Amino acid sequence: MDVRHLVLLRELAERGSVTAVAVATHRTGSAVSQQLRTAERDLGVALVEPVGRGIRLTDAGRLLAEASVDVETALARVEARLDEFRGRPTGRVRVAALTSAAEFLVPGALAVLAADGIAVELTDTDVSEAHYADLAADHDVVIGHSLLGAVPAGAERLASTVLVREPIDVAVPSGHALAAKDELSPRDVVDETWVGVPAGYPFETVLDSVARVTGRPVTVTQRIRDNRIAEALVAAEVGLALLPRFTTRPRDGVVLRPLRGVNARRWVVAMSRPDRAQRAVVRRAVDALRDVARRDVARRDVARNAAG
Repeated sequence: MDVRHLVLLRELAERGSVTAVAVATHRTGSAVSQQLRTAERDLGVALVEPVGRGIRLTDAGRLLAEASVDVETALARVEARLDEFRGRPTGRVRVAALTSAAEFLVPGALAVLAADGIAVELTDTDVSEAHYADLAADHDVVIGHSLLGAVPAGAERLASTVLVREPIDVAVPSGHALAAKDELSPRDVVDETWVGVPAGYPFETVLDSVARVTGRPVTVTQRIRDNRIAEALVAAEVGLALLPRFTTRPRDGVVLRPLRGVNARRWVVAMSRPDRAQRAVVRRAVDALRDVARRDVARRDVARNAAG
């Protein structure tokens, strides 16, 4: 049994089409189809079947695609042990990161990893919660987030490591009456106008909780992905917004206030395919990101205590 055939079947299971597999693996569609035929001939069983204008895995194909995860993970574990035997791991790690988390996690981790001979290829992105898991097909580490738990939606089959729990604060125009409060409750904010996020983005769950706790609907006037634009709209008194505490910089006309009475913290999580998570350089990269997060939180705690 050729491991390359198992890997090909796994790629087809996760990407859904020969064309997508060809693009991801830098091959032609005909080359992928030829390899599938070779795999069927070698294994003596049908692995794919036609459906519409494309193909899908047979039961045997799905069985082998699922088995590929265990095989690739075992091989990656052996490679990691070999890396440790040789000395500290070196290589390249492809990271896709939520923009607001990348801002405070990645710069410090890059410096540490560079000193260890590990290069990082960074892609910043901002997608709905369930789509972060999809990025793991093409990246070694994906930094995403969730307000509902330590495993973001869609990432149940991935290896996940919580990097930090970050408070989500309410951004209020500095001249607004709520700016005079030290903290806010759902009843304080439910009748305000909001600058929200697109459907499926984690911060939306906070407003859903506000509506549920108070029994009243929340009015959202704009739906914005970019936190800087949201800040600008708050400063212009368009509405309130929810912003992550660690990466929201001081801005004229805007103050941040904690929201009590609902879950207003997000899990920032590093996700990887199980086999990639076993690679020594990937483990080192995740450890560096987690260390940066811990130092940042500790520094903020010291500053807050000093101010208090």
